Amino acid sequence: MRRLRQLAERTPAGRERYVDLLRALAITMVVIGHWGVTVIGRDTAGRPVGHSALGDLRWAYPLTWLAQVMPVFFLVGGYANAASLTRLRARGGDATGWLLDRSARLVRPTSTLLLVLTGAAVVARLLDADPTRVREVFWFATIPLWFLVAYLAVVALTPPMYALHRRFGLAVPLVLVVLVGLGDLARMTGPEELSYGSYLFGWMAVHQLGFAWYDARDTPPTAGAAPPSAAAETAGPPTHDHSGVRRRRLPTSRRAGLVFLAGGLAAVLLLTGPGPWPVAMLHVPGERLDNSSPPSLALLAVAAAQLGLVLLLRGPAGRLMRRTGPWQLVIGVNLVVLTVFLWHLAAAILLIGLLDATGTLPTPAVGSGAWWAWRVPWLLLLAVVLAVLVAIFGPVEARSARHRTARRAGRGTWARRVLTVAGYAAVVVALLINSATPEQVPEPLGTPAPALLTYLAGAGVLRLLRSGWGTRG
Repeated sequence: MRRLRQLAERTPAGRERYVDLLRALAITMVVIGHWGVTVIGRDTAGRPVGHSALGDLRWAYPLTWLAQVMPVFFLVGGYANAASLTRLRARGGDATGWLLDRSARLVRPTSTLLLVLTGAAVVARLLDADPTRVREVFWFATIPLWFLVAYLAVVALTPPMYALHRRFGLAVPLVLVVLVGLGDLARMTGPEELSYGSYLFGWMAVHQLGFAWYDARDTPPTAGAAPPSAAAETAGPPTHDHSGVRRRRLPTSRRAGLVFLAGGLAAVLLLTGPGPWPVAMLHVPGERLDNSSPPSLALLAVAAAQLGLVLLLRGPAGRLMRRTGPWQLVIGVNLVVLTVFLWHLAAAILLIGLLDATGTLPTPAVGSGAWWAWRVPWLLLLAVVLAVLVAIFGPVEARSARHRTARRAGRGTWARRVLTVAGYAAVVVALLINSATPEQVPEPLGTPAPALLTYLAGAGVLRLLRSGWGTRG
């Protein structure tokens, strides 16, 4: 508590605290959503297995328009990445140092998860566990890495994409939306492989809106708006960058929020009603299309509606964040937010294993009274297990947040830049291989050995570079 109080007292007056609140809320909703829809049953061998309840709860599909909050996470990620890159360049740093800083916060907690899970897989194999079963457990625990791969990719592309934003503004996300639309057409008519780019284009479009929100922060606020340190409430006039290109700011007024909300909802209703897109914005077993894997036009319409809601709630939320207690809570969550996200399904595995070992694991049918009654104790027990995991592994992330490569290093050499890109790319490719590897294949280490070795090599290179190797100045 003392550290949280100190961090709260040292918060810069110009910090957009609402962004931190949105990040904390988004990850919290992801965790609760995953836990809440989990159904536990048993396979033919009597072993516990899990799946999503959404396939049996069709009435809940529209609720996923709120529950699917990864667009909010990428929106605030764009804002935060634009802010940190701008600050670093103002101090004389470069994109290489910025990416190394970001890798410390993202890669270190991920490395901890993978090493612990790999160690557990090795122990399981020594105890003669089925390698296919080992892979199933590993696969379930690393589901969050699907989204982390996309986020790592947009972070790496932030310097060039932010430059494009500064030159062309809102035209960039519009082009990305068109590319997602073409990907959706490929999914419906074939070949489906042409839609794979939407995994990047969709989340990058939302990330670009975060850039636009950050740039809109300098617009003078209107009466009744959030505190002066928050992003502005009204859209500014068209601006020109150093190249003379005319671009318009993202409108952030209350009226703009209503337009985004109404327009996004109208679009998603058309796309999922008379249109061919599914109503659910989360994965539903058996659906012909999946709005989130890769992101679809329907999901981007939901993202637009969520942006409108974010703008509408900004004023009261900004005032709430000026209070010491709520702000300290948000700081505390953000110190370990990635740890919470990465470990929340591992917590479910541990709880299921513990209850199964003690003969107290309930397996009620989806939608039954017993299933609904089990939701509350189920969530509470999971929260306890996750709290223990965060207490153990959260300090890794908290320490990473204090790491700042650029404060010690000047501009890097060409070799350092190339190695940074290579190390970061190795991490992304390795995580992608793990996520793309089928669930039911025999993997004694839980993940393909080449993927694990590639990841460790990439993470090791980044760690070496963060120590200051290859810098001058």
